[in-house]
Amino acid sequence: MFTYKKHILEFNKPATTSRGSLQTHTVYYIIKTDPVTKKIGIGEAAPLKGLSIDAVDNFEDYLQFVLNQLNNGFNQEDIDLENWPSIVFALETALADLNFGGERKIFENNFITNQPIAINGLVWMNKVDEMFVEAVQKIEAGFNCIKFKIGALDFDEECRLLEKIRNRYNPFKLEIRTDANGAFANDDALEKLNELKRFELHSIEQPIQAKQLDFMQEICAKSPIAVALDEELIGVKENDIKPLLQLIKPAYIIIKPTLLGGFEKSNFWINKANELGINWWLTSALESNIGLNAIAQFCSSLNTQIPQGLGTGSLYKNNIESPLTVSKGFIHYDLNKKWDLEQISHLNL
Repeated sequence: MFTYKKHILEFNKPATTSRGSLQTHTVYYIIKTDPVTKKIGIGEAAPLKGLSIDAVDNFEDYLQFVLNQLNNGFNQEDIDLENWPSIVFALETALADLNFGGERKIFENNFITNQPIAINGLVWMNKVDEMFVEAVQKIEAGFNCIKFKIGALDFDEECRLLEKIRNRYNPFKLEIRTDANGAFANDDALEKLNELKRFELHSIEQPIQAKQLDFMQEICAKSPIAVALDEELIGVKENDIKPLLQLIKPAYIIIKPTLLGGFEKSNFWINKANELGINWWLTSALESNIGLNAIAQFCSSLNTQIPQGLGTGSLYKNNIESPLTVSKGFIHYDLNKKWDLEQISHLNL
């Protein structure tokens, strides 16, 4: 039996990128109940406004339709989910959770046996002075990889911020990643990338708007900074994945299971990237701790070593209490802490 619960997550402070700011984020917990044992598996569908292809007005109606079909004996393969990636992610997670006994284990992995995962410390857009303070706080807390959201502020101010950080922390001590979320204009994107070169950045995600394949190919070929594709991957059909990567030839791709359509689809992207010598890392997409836990376990099962873009669970006032904790630049699964599933059971439809 499938049911769902709706939850409106409230940010501690607005989550701001060049696309705008979020105050809340609505997620849907898909719950699969075993009729015999009464154990449950939980997955999270968290379509992200302005980014997910399934962040549409009729999302909840379609989610109910899908669950009704499954409860009436239809197989998932018989239901049209091609344009509903977050539902696929949630169903995969819920079924895997139940298969492992309903204890929030999703994959065979070392993360839940207390092997932490290195993550980047994300600095959200804010006033430049406040971004500097947040970055220093994260570095002093043990992060040796920091990621800045850029592109919405005055570019010279952003450069001064990066210069100030780089003057204090050299590249041997601190890796700096940046994410423009498609903010750079086509006519000066390469100029800005050349300006940014002097800060010895690790990479820049999505410097220009997605779906400009020929120009993105040129950007990747000419940029002095390694380019990572992010929004470019959203909504791409399976048959188009390898041709897209062959054309653009990015240095990295960013894997977000909620936005790409679950773990099977994410694995397909990873395998094609590996075939072409393209590197990658995993990133969460503002899920609550339910989705974050699943992505962290998926990451651990892949044995990747570079810092991942996994959230910290501290973004929200009303996240689901969980064993996930962050310390010294790593996300941990604290075996001494428990999941508070009563929070989910008390939510309304």
